[in-house]
Amino acid sequence: MIEIKNVTKKFGPLTAVNQLSLSIPQGTIFGFIGPNGAGKTTTIKMLVGLMKPSQGEIFIDDKDVRLNPEYTKKQLGYVPDDPFVYEKMTGWEYLSFVGEIFGINKKERDERIEKLSKIYPLKKILDGYMDSYSRGNKQKLVILAAFLHTPKALLVDEPVVGLDPESISITKKLFRNFAKEDGGTIFISTHTLSFAQDICDRIGIIKDGKLLIEGTIDELLKMAGLSAETLVEAEEKNKTLEELYLHFVA
Repeated sequence: MIEIKNVTKKFGPLTAVNQLSLSIPQGTIFGFIGPNGAGKTTTIKMLVGLMKPSQGEIFIDDKDVRLNPEYTKKQLGYVPDDPFVYEKMTGWEYLSFVGEIFGINKKERDERIEKLSKIYPLKKILDGYMDSYSRGNKQKLVILAAFLHTPKALLVDEPVVGLDPESISITKKLFRNFAKEDGGTIFISTHTLSFAQDICDRIGIIKDGKLLIEGTIDELLKMAGLSAETLVEAEEKNKTLEELYLHFVA
């Protein structure tokens, strides 16, 4: 579903992403983790078409992002690292506006918004202007907007920043259902390692623009060769991925 082939992104003399290759099949939740400035957000912006690679190719649903920008954008739901909304719109107006951009007729837009608004839920505040929303409620709205046009894949940058524990639990369920029941693909960049450990099928660790390692957590554990004592202690604290991250990045 998502194919990245030898992608490099340069900003002048700085190489933000260096020869990145990844293949993420349909129905997979992929976690992309690494230090600040590792190239995670740059990668997501290239996937969604907001930036162009300096070299290499990106395919969404077997279509080249450069050659088929309109088609590939329609296959994607995008949740940026900062929940940008139009604050002088109500929540309902914002969701309706997003649906209209994707060509969804008003009747269907209203039905989808009604259904989506029950997920967190947000229905009680949708008639209020978004400049009164908390950071967490803006985040929820942006997540729901990403589902509005029934995409085949989600590109998600720091999805749970600002969310309360109940909303994080709802988000996990929402993402799992999208992948496992609807066959959607999710590419998640996050520093919240416990969240990634709970829902991701595969993990990629990036540092200084280079992919260090990629695989399931079990595969990463075998590659790391951590001691049994360390693993038992990490598992008891639900910090297995944290130990792996520190092992490969340090």
